[in-house]
Amino acid sequence: MFRLRPAGPTPEVEQDHSSGESRRAAAARGLRATALGGSSLLARAVRLVAACVVLIVAMGILFALLKANGTNGVVSEIHGWGRWLVGPFNGMFSLHTARATIAVNWGIAAVIYLFAGGLIARLISRSQHSSTSHQEDS
Repeated sequence: MFRLRPAGPTPEVEQDHSSGESRRAAAARGLRATALGGSSLLARAVRLVAACVVLIVAMGILFALLKANGTNGVVSEIHGWGRWLVGPFNGMFSLHTARATIAVNWGIAAVIYLFAGGLIARLISRSQHSSTSHQEDS
């Protein structure tokens, strides 16, 4: 925990005797970890947004399949948000019933949103990781 130093002038760069690493090197490593943590935070935020989108779409599918009351405020809001989120995917397939059509088209949208969110988050993490390793090489 605490180490006693002999009296006298302190050296410019003190060594951590347990690992042999200078305090400056440890501080630089800590700064890189903090930068990586910021990227990790952004990647987590992307994953969270994608998960929320998928949750809204999945709830819309569930409400459609269970024939939820469309005049209910919660159901109508979820369907409104869902329609907006899956707009590009509407009409991909046309099945025998409207509920099956919603389930298939909205399900495809949910899978694509989940895949895209994970891919974007992974790219953010990788780009920050590679820039951090370039800084270590310098």
